Amino acid sequence: MAEPSAPDTTYNSAKSFLLLAAIFSASACAIVYELLIGSTSAYFLGDSVEQFSITIGLFLASMGLGAWISRAVVDQLLERFIALELWLAAIGGFSVPILYFAYLYTDTFRYWMLLLIVTIGALVGLELPLLTRMLQKNGGLRTVLSNVLSIDYLGSLAAALLFPYLLLPLLGAFNTSLTAGLLNVAVGLVLLVAFWSQLVRGPRMRLLALGIVVTSALGLSLVTADPIRERLESSLYTDQIVYSEQSPYQQIVLTQWQDETRLYLDRHLQFSSADEYRYHESLVHPAMTLADQAQRVLIIGGGDGLSAREILRHGDVERVDLVDLDQAITDLARRDLRLTSLNANALSRTEVRIFNEDGFTFLERSQEAYGVIIIDLPDPRDEALSKLYSVEAYRLCARHLSPGGVLVTQATSPYYARTSFWSIAATMTESGLHVIPYHTLVPSFGEWGFVVGSKSQRRPAELTFDVPGLRYITTELFRQMQTFPADMSRPEQVVVNRLDRPVLARQYREDWSRW
Repeated sequence: MAEPSAPDTTYNSAKSFLLLAAIFSASACAIVYELLIGSTSAYFLGDSVEQFSITIGLFLASMGLGAWISRAVVDQLLERFIALELWLAAIGGFSVPILYFAYLYTDTFRYWMLLLIVTIGALVGLELPLLTRMLQKNGGLRTVLSNVLSIDYLGSLAAALLFPYLLLPLLGAFNTSLTAGLLNVAVGLVLLVAFWSQLVRGPRMRLLALGIVVTSALGLSLVTADPIRERLESSLYTDQIVYSEQSPYQQIVLTQWQDETRLYLDRHLQFSSADEYRYHESLVHPAMTLADQAQRVLIIGGGDGLSAREILRHGDVERVDLVDLDQAITDLARRDLRLTSLNANALSRTEVRIFNEDGFTFLERSQEAYGVIIIDLPDPRDEALSKLYSVEAYRLCARHLSPGGVLVTQATSPYYARTSFWSIAATMTESGLHVIPYHTLVPSFGEWGFVVGSKSQRRPAELTFDVPGLRYITTELFRQMQTFPADMSRPEQVVVNRLDRPVLARQYREDWSRW
């Protein structure tokens, strides 16, 4: 069977520009949709590396599928191209709302995620060959193909830059998908109007009707997006949401029930005001007391200010450097009355300096020495977080410890994630530090673990806590914390986490998947 010939239509420069602009828009919107699907899937399912790997790989393969299917399209190329724009707008624009509903009300979230990726990829893959064939009469195939692909790649670059720095922090995932859909449908309608006289009457009227329906649906959804999103998000939490923000790095949610405040980052509980003092006293005071001196203290993470509150109970503290990547968290902890009452306004104290940057990067560039370093980060549930639970990170920390200095990290649950907890202890030992693992009960989390590390052997049996205002930790309790029952003892096989082999994140997910 002979290949279908290119249409005889030759487009003037203005109309050719419109068609290329449509590809730029479609490519940019498609990348936004895929980034939204990847980030939303990571938000609900965790493991951002796995979700984005699946999203990118399947999207590219689906583009190839669309390009292969395009050989079956032999006529009405312009009409079909506009139809693809409108369908891409509808499916991509509603991608995030679809995923929210699928997660909350069905057990088929992964299937919906895969279906959206394949559909969007196939639609974009269909568009490129159609446009190339339409423009072929305006120049040689070599010129047209290079122009189409160049515009397509530029659109992808624009979306990749706009998504993390503007769209997601400004609009949030829900509104970004609807806005991108409206941009898609607007381009489709502009093409419809610009080429109206060249389109077959029947198809053009159907395209107009489809464009009006999609525009109305997306527009109405965007107008009502905030209350819909708030209602859907409320279904994810047991308590009333009193604050919600999508920062460039994570979803921040505060909930309230009676006098209890809870902070969630990407749906993972960070603390409950009912028992956070158990966690923070256990994290901070053993290290502060074991260190030879604690005039200068470094906190990696801890943007809520609660670790800083405990550190400042020690009267000899002169400076606290707090390094937290997300400025939205530290700003919230300084201005929200619920948080300032909990953290005793610690982040506004003159002794505290805040650095909103990556903790690993800070350790690499800083020349400061600290008597105590406290790692108060979320669990190592993905590879990005697990790098600060690596041999290399602990060696960097050791380089910043003054003589007699002490490092401590929260280390997830030795009960629910037993292997991960002991992996963190083994990793710290591999870095050359002497370690003291210990654990305690935090009702909101269950049994929780910590690991202290120091360059020289410490003597925890001689430890006494002479700190005003403590509500939980005592000398006798800390001795008990260092004893592990059989079901939390060290397994025979544990892995060491390194930058080039970040095995801890996968181990952590395997541990928690059992629960």
